[in-house]
Amino acid sequence: MRALIALDEPHATRLAEELSRLGWDAHATPATTPGLAAARGGVRGAEELELLVVAARHDTLTRELVTACDREGIRIAPVGDGETPARLAQAFGLGVPMSPRASGRELVRALRDPLPVAPVPRNRRRVIAVWGAAGSPGRSTIAIELAVELARDRDVALIDADSHAPSIALALGLPDEGPGFAAACRQVNRGALDVAELDRIALRLGRGPQVLAGINRPSRWPELREDRVRAALSICREWVDDTVVDVAAPLDRDEEIVSDLAGGRRNAATIAALQEADLVVAVAGADPVGISRFVRGYAQLRETVGATPIAVVANRLRPGSLGIDARGQVRRSLDRFAGIRDVWFVPQDPRSADAALLAARPIADVARRSPIVSGVRRFVSEALAVDTRKAA
Repeated sequence: MRALIALDEPHATRLAEELSRLGWDAHATPATTPGLAAARGGVRGAEELELLVVAARHDTLTRELVTACDREGIRIAPVGDGETPARLAQAFGLGVPMSPRASGRELVRALRDPLPVAPVPRNRRRVIAVWGAAGSPGRSTIAIELAVELARDRDVALIDADSHAPSIALALGLPDEGPGFAAACRQVNRGALDVAELDRIALRLGRGPQVLAGINRPSRWPELREDRVRAALSICREWVDDTVVDVAAPLDRDEEIVSDLAGGRRNAATIAALQEADLVVAVAGADPVGISRFVRGYAQLRETVGATPIAVVANRLRPGSLGIDARGQVRRSLDRFAGIRDVWFVPQDPRSADAALLAARPIADVARRSPIVSGVRRFVSEALAVDTRKAA
């Protein structure tokens, strides 16, 4: 493996020599080099470079550098001590930085050992946002099944905060003309939203989660203002144990391209929900196009949510579009191009998905033995650290 060690001396030379003794093609360079190279449009030697070890500082670990490395498929290993390097590395989705005093063997071990998703504290009332890149990777399906699975042991609300193409009400056969999440946001504006009001406007999905449907016309998106969404989710924490929020794909902030700087923003609901969340479930379509779109959007997602834990779900896994070892190919692609080591898989099961859509019910209700249900159940047990007892 060819590695570039961009650290202050004497750490750069020492680490390069230790990696060379381990069989790596490692070279030391001043810590300022990567940022300057990225600003010129690329990383020096990018056609051969596989790993960049860089100091986690604002002048070295920049957005331009991360973008250039993502474009060239170069893995970044941040290095630094203290809270500031940790926050900076997590903002770019690079994990916990290593100490500058770490040995070459410790670096190799850290690159090989998967880093677990930070668990959400047990028995805490949480907001869980479900996001996915453009192209319908199945985020609404995952949000529904996730809420149904959590509702087996906890009080759960399912919210459709998609300001572009809400679909939860249609998928579950619920009326979307009545009160929903937009009504909750309007009540926030009047200062009248509380737990009792949420109980009144929510629709109960059998014995499962309570549902706040999305807007029924695209033109109603201004009702989901950022301040209203944040306030409504805050009250939801008092209402139920877990609030699962389905959000739209776009994360762009369009303030620079509009003249009305005081006006609403269509993506404000998505950004507010993601920033209020305790955990973000990022859904990727398990095919070449879906993974490519996810990798492009993941850096923007990480920049949006900062240090909030992100759990990645590869949805609709099937061998047909990926060939042999589909899981391995997804893992390797996400590891190399996005630095993602932990991935949970939900297999494709079109028969069960179609049956659920025809019945307008969750897949867990119409096909309990579906691989989709099993995949979501495994994800909940492993990634969400959920205590099976209802929160007090």
